[in-house]
Amino acid sequence: MGRRIHFVVDPQGWCCMGLIIFVWLYNTILIPKVILFPHYEEGHISVVAILCYYFCSLFCIASLLRASVADPGKLPENPKIPITEREYWELCNKCNMMRPKRSHHCSRCGHCVRRMDHHCPWINNCVGEDNHWLFLQLCFYTQILSSYTLILDFCHYYYFFPLKKENWDVFVFRHELALLRISAFMGLIILGGISGLFYTQLMGIFTDTTSIEKMSNCCEDVSRPRKPWQQTFSEVFGTHWKILWFIPFRQRQPLRVPYHFANHV
Repeated sequence: MGRRIHFVVDPQGWCCMGLIIFVWLYNTILIPKVILFPHYEEGHISVVAILCYYFCSLFCIASLLRASVADPGKLPENPKIPITEREYWELCNKCNMMRPKRSHHCSRCGHCVRRMDHHCPWINNCVGEDNHWLFLQLCFYTQILSSYTLILDFCHYYYFFPLKKENWDVFVFRHELALLRISAFMGLIILGGISGLFYTQLMGIFTDTTSIEKMSNCCEDVSRPRKPWQQTFSEVFGTHWKILWFIPFRQRQPLRVPYHFANHV
């Protein structure tokens, strides 16, 4: 969508991302087939429940794929540094290239990334200035989809009326209990892990610090927000329109902020 594709050659990252896609496919195919469509046909739920599930699933996979192939903010080999901004640049001691402050060298990717937060094997990419907003959307929609799946698993057995017609010749209906237990187990694991990650990401934006800066203790007064939370979130998502913070199908445009203010660390 107007940006160059960033592809990381990392077998471990491919395995992690493949596992996430498998879980997404498993639930996206199984839940509608076993729960949503049969209960809709018998009038137990409305079509809105089906559409909401597919919308959550679509937004989740879209943010995952875009975050994994988006350029996180890789610095060019010979960056052009304006004279007025040279004091805010520094030399990387690993690749011997000039980079803006708050950049970090990723040893797995082999280059420096602007305002790098961390390298995430689950998207097989770094989380940096240009794709941080997509990573936040991924965490948000993964929580919603996992919670929705767990609610449907629970309601299927304890709330919805029993189904009158079931095709027991189909594999998924003959092994329905086992398949839904696997779905619930995966949902609990992912929801628990992603909730903690999403919380740390939100706290990092509120305090305007990255995960690397927190671990290296290079920031003064980490717990005190340096900017209003609306400003920090707008800088991450590239827009002041809050409704656009939830849309993965758009192009991020960096906000124009004073350079010394954007590189205060």
